[in-house]
Amino acid sequence: MKFRTEIDIPKGLVQIDHQSEIVLIGSCFSEEISAKFDYFKFKTFANPFGMLFNPVSIKNAVKHCVRGRTFERTDLHFHQDKWMSLFHHGSFDHADPDQVLAQINQKIVTGQKALQKASHVIITLGTSWVYRLRKSQKIVGNCHKIPQKEFTKELLSSEDILNSLKTIISLIREANSGCTIIFTVSPVRHKKDGFIENTLSKALLHKAIHELKESKINYFPSYEIMMDDLRDYRFYKQDLVHPNEMAVDYIWELFKKSWINASALKDMIEIERIQKSLAHKPFEPDSDAHQKFLKNLQKKIQDIKKRIPDLEFD
Repeated sequence: MKFRTEIDIPKGLVQIDHQSEIVLIGSCFSEEISAKFDYFKFKTFANPFGMLFNPVSIKNAVKHCVRGRTFERTDLHFHQDKWMSLFHHGSFDHADPDQVLAQINQKIVTGQKALQKASHVIITLGTSWVYRLRKSQKIVGNCHKIPQKEFTKELLSSEDILNSLKTIISLIREANSGCTIIFTVSPVRHKKDGFIENTLSKALLHKAIHELKESKINYFPSYEIMMDDLRDYRFYKQDLVHPNEMAVDYIWELFKKSWINASALKDMIEIERIQKSLAHKPFEPDSDAHQKFLKNLQKKIQDIKKRIPDLEFD
């Protein structure tokens, strides 16, 4: 008897190892996966504009990075004593506009370099629903708690989504023709849009990705794993919207099997041992036993750095 519907995930054609350069752009789920890569000491760069959810905003972020288009004071918005960019996540907000611009433009420069040398770019799409600023008629990446009356809410058409994804692919390949592009749909349920509306939103994203098959892109089924394999509320956080730690770990395990090569998987086992040892808090830091522990730990770090010279541990 089987009690789960396991999903068959093919091996990625261009496997990831510790020499790979990985760029992740998109929703909060991309942040979760980026954190996993960081823990296991892969080379990553994530979300130059902060978390973004809809295809148009992701396209705009990629365009700014690829073309090196920086922001000016006139691109910022002032609300509740803070300056902000409506195209960026709220983590960029600050009372000093010069600090906002410095942070934004530095991320664009870093993002441009990251895309140019990336071996893999992972795009996580979250929603087809967008908010358009009434004053400029531009689609924003974040409303920053500005009054709802300042925006109109709309559902992107299939054509709009497909064109945005095609532009994203074209821009990435303009910067870096040899990188591998992986799309995924976030398993996070946008409950505030409404359950029916969320289903429609995700369906439109899947439809657009399906129509990209000729573009030689890859798809990792994060959404399907959550909905069809882990279809139980015990795999959600208390908000019943976001996957919990157990679910993220499970999806990560399946991603590893699909996209990370065998040699790197072995190294990850040793890296995890080192990370756990580094997190260890001794009862007696000056004891002989702890000094021996530190000496053994240093040897493990030196041994793995012989295989992966760029590795750095805190």
